[in-house]
Amino acid sequence: MSRFRSQLLHRPPGGVVDVVRHLLAVQAQDVSAFPLAIRVRSAGLSAADVAAARERREVVRCWGPRGTLHLVAVEDLEWLYPLVAPSPAGSLRRLRQLGVDPGLDAAAVLKGRGPVTKAELGALLGVEGQAIVHLAALAAARGLVVLGPERSGKATYVHAGDWLGAPLPTSLSDRDAAVRALVARYRAAHDPSEPEDLAQWSGLPLGEIRAAWGGDSTVEGEPGDGVRLLPAYDEYLLGWRSRDPGYRSAGGVIRSAVLVGGRVVGTWRGRGKTLAVEAYEPLSDVVRAGIAEEIADIERFL
Repeated sequence: MSRFRSQLLHRPPGGVVDVVRHLLAVQAQDVSAFPLAIRVRSAGLSAADVAAARERREVVRCWGPRGTLHLVAVEDLEWLYPLVAPSPAGSLRRLRQLGVDPGLDAAAVLKGRGPVTKAELGALLGVEGQAIVHLAALAAARGLVVLGPERSGKATYVHAGDWLGAPLPTSLSDRDAAVRALVARYRAAHDPSEPEDLAQWSGLPLGEIRAAWGGDSTVEGEPGDGVRLLPAYDEYLLGWRSRDPGYRSAGGVIRSAVLVGGRVVGTWRGRGKTLAVEAYEPLSDVVRAGIAEEIADIERFL
C-alpha cells in the first residue's frame, strides 16, 4: 500500500467519522484547512457534513498529538487521549513568564456555559492574549476542556463534560494495549512508516513505540493516481518525519500542496476564481484539467 492509498487519497466510500478514525487524528490548528483534509479523502461529502458530525459529537476538536489541536473521533478518545493529552509543563512555564496565576481555572468558568470564544473566555478569567489559550490547555490536560464549533470563523472553548457528557479520560488501565492499538492504527494510515515516524507524529517515547512495533516496516508501493489539492498542514505532509515526496518547505509553514501521482509538484492558495497554483515544474494539460476538477470540488464542498 502506498502513502497515497493509506492516506485515503484514492477516495474510498465513507463518511466524516470513517476518514477521521482512519487517520487517527486530523491536524486542526487551522480552522479553514481541516475540513478540506476531509474533502480530499472523500467523494461527495461537504463542509456541512463535517460541521454536522461535530454537532452530533461524533468527532471533536481537541488537543492531541504533539500538543496541537486535532480532530478526533469521539469513540477513540477513551484510549487515544490519555496517550496524547497535552502536558501542562509548557503552559505552566509560559504562564509564569506572562505573570499569570496558573491557578485560574478555565474549566470552572466554562462549566454550564456552552461554547465561548477566546475573547469571552478571557473576560471570564480576567486575562488576555496567549494566557487564555494556555489556561485552556491546562484544563485540557485534566480532560476538562475541548473546542466547540467555530463562531464566525473563531474558535470556541467548552467544558468537556457539558459537550461530550463526561470529561476526557487522562489515565489508562492498560497502557501497553493502548500503545499497540496506536501502532496498528498509525501504520494502517501511514504506509510505509518506521517507529521514528510515529514517535515524531505522536510525541511518545521512541523506545515504547519500538517495543510495540512488531515485524518489518513496509516498503513503498505503487504511486497513487490522480491530482489532489491538499490543504495546509495536511497529514500527508505532517504524518512522517520527512515531508517528501517533493515538498519544498516555506520557512516552516506547511502550505497547501498540489499532489500528482503521489508527488508534490507545487503549492496553491485562495479559492474559486482566486485560487492560484505555484508549480515547481511545467504542468501537463492533463494535470491542469485535474486541478480544475479539484477547484470545482472545493467550491462544491464549501
